Amino acid sequence: MSFNIDLSWSHSNEPLTEPQNFSRDHKIIFGSGQQIQGSSAPEYSGSSDKVNPEESLLAALASCHMLTFLTIAHLKRLPILSYQDKAYAELGKNSAGKIYLSKIVLKPVVEFAAEVSDDVITKMHDKAHSNCFIANSLSSETAFEIKY
Repeated sequence: MSFNIDLSWSHSNEPLTEPQNFSRDHKIIFGSGQQIQGSSAPEYSGSSDKVNPEESLLAALASCHMLTFLTIAHLKRLPILSYQDKAYAELGKNSAGKIYLSKIVLKPVVEFAAEVSDDVITKMHDKAHSNCFIANSLSSETAFEIKY
Protein backbone atom coordinates (compact mmCIF):
# COMPACT_ATOMS: atom_id res chain seq x y z
CA MET A 1 0.00 0.00 0.00
CA SER A 2 1.29 3.45 -0.81
CA PHE A 3 0.05 7.02 -0.52
CA ASN A 4 0.71 10.11 -2.59
CA ILE A 5 0.22 13.84 -2.69
CA ASP A 6 1.04 16.50 -5.25
CA LEU A 7 2.71 19.57 -3.79
CA SER A 8 3.14 22.73 -5.83
CA TRP A 9 4.68 26.14 -5.20
CA SER A 10 5.59 28.89 -7.59
CA HIS A 11 7.17 32.29 -7.27
CA SER A 12 4.65 35.07 -6.82
CA ASN A 13 4.77 38.19 -8.96
CA GLU A 14 5.87 40.26 -5.96
CA PRO A 15 9.42 41.62 -6.23
CA LEU A 16 12.05 40.01 -4.00
CA THR A 17 13.32 42.90 -1.88
CA GLU A 18 14.81 40.83 0.94
CA PRO A 19 16.37 37.34 0.85
CA GLN A 20 13.58 36.07 3.16
CA ASN A 21 10.85 37.84 1.19
CA PHE A 22 9.19 35.02 -0.69
CA SER A 23 5.79 33.44 -0.46
CA ARG A 24 5.59 30.26 1.57
CA ASP A 25 2.09 29.57 0.25
CA HIS A 26 1.62 26.34 -1.66
CA LYS A 27 -1.03 23.84 -2.67
CA ILE A 28 -1.32 20.22 -1.58
CA ILE A 29 -3.49 17.83 -3.59
CA PHE A 30 -4.15 14.53 -1.87
CA GLY A 31 -4.54 11.20 -3.66
CA SER A 32 -8.30 11.49 -3.06
CA GLY A 33 -8.36 14.73 -5.06
CA GLN A 34 -8.99 16.96 -2.05
CA GLN A 35 -6.91 20.12 -1.92
CA ILE A 36 -5.66 22.35 0.85
CA GLN A 37 -3.72 25.56 0.81
CA GLY A 38 -0.53 25.36 2.86
CA SER A 39 2.09 27.75 4.14
CA SER A 40 4.61 27.95 6.94
CA ALA A 41 3.46 29.09 10.38
CA PRO A 42 3.02 32.87 10.68
CA GLU A 43 6.04 32.96 13.02
CA TYR A 44 8.11 31.75 10.05
CA SER A 45 6.74 34.30 7.55
CA GLY A 46 3.81 32.15 6.50
CA SER A 47 0.13 32.87 6.02
CA SER A 48 -2.06 32.47 9.10
CA ASP A 49 -5.09 31.48 7.01
CA LYS A 50 -3.40 28.36 5.60
CA VAL A 51 -2.46 24.97 7.06
CA ASN A 52 1.17 24.67 8.17
CA PRO A 53 3.24 21.45 8.25
CA GLU A 54 3.24 21.29 12.04
CA GLU A 55 -0.57 21.43 12.13
CA SER A 56 -0.68 18.81 9.38
CA LEU A 57 1.50 16.42 11.38
CA LEU A 58 -0.55 17.03 14.52
CA ALA A 59 -3.78 16.41 12.57
CA ALA A 60 -2.37 13.22 11.04
CA LEU A 61 -1.39 11.85 14.45
CA ALA A 62 -4.67 12.81 16.13
CA SER A 63 -6.71 11.39 13.24
CA CYS A 64 -4.71 8.15 13.15
CA HIS A 65 -5.08 7.71 16.92
CA MET A 66 -8.84 8.32 16.70
CA LEU A 67 -9.34 5.88 13.82
CA THR A 68 -7.31 3.21 15.62
CA PHE A 69 -9.25 3.84 18.84
CA LEU A 70 -12.59 3.58 16.99
CA THR A 71 -11.46 0.29 15.47
CA ILE A 72 -10.52 -1.09 18.88
CA ALA A 73 -13.89 0.01 20.30
CA HIS A 74 -15.68 -1.62 17.37
CA LEU A 75 -13.80 -4.91 17.89
CA LYS A 76 -14.66 -4.79 21.63
CA ARG A 77 -18.30 -4.08 20.74
CA LEU A 78 -18.23 -0.79 22.66
CA PRO A 79 -20.36 1.65 20.63
CA ILE A 80 -19.07 5.22 20.60
CA LEU A 81 -21.45 8.15 20.23
CA SER A 82 -18.79 10.84 19.74
CA TYR A 83 -15.04 11.40 19.75
CA GLN A 84 -13.46 14.83 19.99
CA ASP A 85 -9.86 15.92 20.43
CA LYS A 86 -8.32 19.32 21.06
CA ALA A 87 -4.73 18.24 20.44
CA TYR A 88 -1.77 20.59 20.55
CA ALA A 89 1.94 20.51 19.79
CA GLU A 90 4.93 22.57 20.88
CA LEU A 91 8.23 23.27 19.19
CA GLY A 92 11.51 22.75 21.02
CA LYS A 93 15.15 21.94 20.27
CA ASN A 94 16.62 18.46 20.27
CA SER A 95 20.09 17.51 21.56
CA ALA A 96 21.62 18.59 18.22
CA GLY A 97 20.00 22.02 18.54
CA LYS A 98 17.50 21.34 15.74
CA ILE A 99 13.92 22.58 16.05
CA TYR A 100 11.32 19.81 16.18
CA LEU A 101 7.88 19.05 17.60
CA SER A 102 9.08 18.40 21.13
CA LYS A 103 5.68 17.83 22.67
CA ILE A 104 2.48 16.48 21.17
CA VAL A 105 -0.54 16.18 23.43
CA LEU A 106 -3.75 14.44 22.41
CA LYS A 107 -6.75 15.33 24.52
CA PRO A 108 -9.52 12.98 23.36
CA VAL A 109 -12.99 13.08 24.87
CA VAL A 110 -14.95 9.96 24.06
CA GLU A 111 -18.64 9.43 24.68
CA PHE A 112 -19.66 5.78 24.77
CA ALA A 113 -23.22 4.49 24.39
CA ALA A 114 -22.81 2.54 27.66
CA GLU A 115 -20.71 2.86 30.81
CA VAL A 116 -17.02 1.99 30.24
CA SER A 117 -14.48 2.04 33.07
CA ASP A 118 -11.59 4.51 33.06
CA ASP A 119 -9.17 1.57 33.20
CA VAL A 120 -10.61 0.07 29.99
CA ILE A 121 -10.54 3.47 28.24
CA THR A 122 -6.91 4.02 29.27
CA LYS A 123 -5.92 0.58 27.97
CA MET A 124 -7.74 1.29 24.71
CA HIS A 125 -5.85 4.57 24.27
CA ASP A 126 -2.54 2.82 25.04
CA LYS A 127 -3.32 0.16 22.45
CA ALA A 128 -4.45 2.77 19.91
CA HIS A 129 -1.20 4.69 20.37
CA SER A 130 0.96 1.59 20.00
CA ASN A 131 -0.93 0.55 16.83
CA CYS A 132 -1.27 3.97 15.17
CA PHE A 133 0.74 4.01 11.93
CA ILE A 134 1.62 7.69 12.30
CA ALA A 135 2.72 7.36 15.93
CA ASN A 136 4.92 4.45 14.92
CA SER A 137 6.41 6.55 12.11
CA LEU A 138 7.42 9.61 14.08
CA SER A 139 10.74 8.16 15.21
CA SER A 140 11.53 6.25 12.02
CA GLU A 141 14.17 7.07 9.46
CA THR A 142 13.10 9.34 6.63
CA ALA A 143 14.14 8.49 3.09
CA PHE A 144 14.08 10.81 0.04
CA GLU A 145 13.65 10.05 -3.64
CA ILE A 146 14.76 13.16 -5.46
CA LYS A 147 13.99 13.73 -9.13
CA TYR A 148 16.14 16.27 -10.97
